[in-house]
Amino acid sequence: MTTTDHAPVQPGTDPVLDDAVRGVHSVFQPIVELDTGRVVAYEALARGPVGPLERPDALFAAARAAGRLAELDEACRAAAFRGAVEAALVSPLTVFVNVEPEVLDSAPLDDLLAIAERAPGQVRVVMEITERAIAARPAELLRTVERVRELGWAIAVDDVGAESMSLAFLPLLRPDVVKLDLRLVQERPGPEIAEIMNAVNAYAERSGAVVLAEGIEHEGHLRTARGLGATLGQGWYFGRPGPGAAPGATVGELVLPGAGRPSGAVGAVSPFACLPDGTPLRRAPKALLIELSKQLEREAMRMGETCVVAATFQEARHFTVSTTQRYRDLVDRTGFVCALGEDLPVEPLPGLRGAHLDPADPVRGEWDVAVLSPHFSAALLARDLGDDGPDAERTFEYALTYDRDTVSRAASSLLSRVAPRVGPAPAALPAAVVTPPAPAASRPAGGLAVGTSNAEVLLRRALEATPSGVTVVDMRLPDQPIVYANAAFRELAGLPQEEILGRNCRQLQSPDADPAAVARIRAAVAGGAPCRETVLNLRGPEQTPWWNELHLAPVHDADGTVVQYIGVQVDVTARVEAERALVRERDRTSAALARIQELAFTDPLTGLPNRRRLEEQVEAAIWEARARGDALGLLFVDLDGFKAVNDALGHAAGDELLQVVAGRLRDRVRRRDLLARLGGDEFLVALPDLHPETAAAEATRVADELVAAIRRPVPLMGTEVSVGASIGVSVCPADGVVFADLLHRADLRMYERKALARGASARAATARAAASAVPPPAAPVLR
Repeated sequence: MTTTDHAPVQPGTDPVLDDAVRGVHSVFQPIVELDTGRVVAYEALARGPVGPLERPDALFAAARAAGRLAELDEACRAAAFRGAVEAALVSPLTVFVNVEPEVLDSAPLDDLLAIAERAPGQVRVVMEITERAIAARPAELLRTVERVRELGWAIAVDDVGAESMSLAFLPLLRPDVVKLDLRLVQERPGPEIAEIMNAVNAYAERSGAVVLAEGIEHEGHLRTARGLGATLGQGWYFGRPGPGAAPGATVGELVLPGAGRPSGAVGAVSPFACLPDGTPLRRAPKALLIELSKQLEREAMRMGETCVVAATFQEARHFTVSTTQRYRDLVDRTGFVCALGEDLPVEPLPGLRGAHLDPADPVRGEWDVAVLSPHFSAALLARDLGDDGPDAERTFEYALTYDRDTVSRAASSLLSRVAPRVGPAPAALPAAVVTPPAPAASRPAGGLAVGTSNAEVLLRRALEATPSGVTVVDMRLPDQPIVYANAAFRELAGLPQEEILGRNCRQLQSPDADPAAVARIRAAVAGGAPCRETVLNLRGPEQTPWWNELHLAPVHDADGTVVQYIGVQVDVTARVEAERALVRERDRTSAALARIQELAFTDPLTGLPNRRRLEEQVEAAIWEARARGDALGLLFVDLDGFKAVNDALGHAAGDELLQVVAGRLRDRVRRRDLLARLGGDEFLVALPDLHPETAAAEATRVADELVAAIRRPVPLMGTEVSVGASIGVSVCPADGVVFADLLHRADLRMYERKALARGASARAATARAAASAVPPPAAPVLR
């Protein structure tokens, strides 16, 4: 490709960068259909001319530093389109082309369309949006997606899973292709990857989008990609980037059912206007909308980092102190949060995206809260009816909807108004927004509005001198903020007065606080009752944990309504830690005693109970058998040939053989049967719950099965050995009703079996010797 193929380059002060922009070209990496192996698409990857700016990261970094990123991005896309046309990467193939986040809203897509129209075949395009664009320029991103769809092209979101933000925006961007970040394929699966795939598969199942796995470099990566639900793959396993089509590749068509289908949400008049015709509308005062909004916010925090929250507040003054705290929590625990209102800055809180609403904007007259995640969608869409009177009593017409399409359109309408992030430093809230509602002149050092009588002055001094932390919470204000905190509490909290007053007490609460204790506190406050709990709090910016013994007492007005809560806090960290140390020591002692008990009743070699434990268990089983009229069998197992193995191979081999035998015995008996090692090569088996009439036969049958199991060869020390077993059987109650009698009878019968076996063996040996001593028949004599 010649340099004349590119748009004119505006000369800069860096001739190396000028040459790089002129010489930029594309290479193409195949994208493969995993089930068939067919190449269905190619991704265009930018490269600079040979030199210091050949690598795309170095090239784009230099252009960004020189303020020429838009120029470079335009040259890269033009090179991608021209390269695709020259390499005949046209229908049925598809070309994936990237767009830089910083130039989303000014990308000259019409020029690319003209290049495509002049191609000898149809150029099918998928525009890739990176995760970085989502956080920086959500409004421009949505507008660009809409423009791309109007051109008939498809959308892919790249690096999905690298950040939770990309998962949160899937329902809004509605990509046709979800490109998984390569770490999902190349790293060991864990909870985070499971969460990502849960969200991706939910979106793909609903939308029909295809999942593409990047970074496939070997067969193991391919198996992982298939397991993650990917149907398309990309990586060196299928081919490295080249100047054109991969040689010898079988070509297929990438089917994207939703490609080119605009959503119509961007530019919608307002979220309220997104409600379908005929949606039932209700009327309610602002006080109810506040509670409905809080509920949606709680649902959003339950969804976590894969959730988008978009809200309107009409005017900045409605973004109150309690709202500030709630939205701090939302920013900390969800993926993306924006808040719009007249006079709201670009970033009302660190991490909270915002925008000023023009008084003529229809959204200025609405109260909207939209919550959207891969597994949940809900929106409160309300329109101000313009009532006069107290703010909390103003009436709104509203609908509460869970329809995913409506929620997505409403959220897109709000996000299309979000201002782009222009720098790392967030703007501050207007002073009117963060100032507590009561006049500063009426507040003493702790913040509580009191008079100036001698009694009140004395009371204030007493509270300030109290060594325990004291707070007063106003139950009549939204979110029940702290309106007074004494010096001891400020020291316990590790925060200055301005960071305490006007905020809810939950700011001190540790995420590791006991949920049951927190629930009891909330229940007591909801019921206007006193309570006392010990909870885990965090102190100061360092978030140092400390244990707070909290006493809460309600304060009633003349009508009996709870108007305030008095809280008394005491740092009991030393006491709690001492109690926990005692509990740990008690648990350690209990564990040691349990271990001692276990060693006293367990054979250390095989892990089986020893004779002492079995005797206790058998005596209990005998009592149960006699009570039910059942029988019990006792088997005395003695190994045959064990000493020879021990002598020949050593004690270590003998120990291993005993462990194998113990395992085989354990595998052959029932769960309720009892098994123990007496010592040496002797074992006991107790068979409870036998029928009295068949007990002897059943016990003998089990004994024969155990003998057969023991006789199987055992690999030891590089060879195979075999041992036998002699088993004596006794039955309760026929042979006795106490353990000692049953053991004695079984022992005798075991020796009888062993003697019979030795006798049979001796007779067999005599017979073999006699047979070998008979002379051969004499040769016939000829006469």
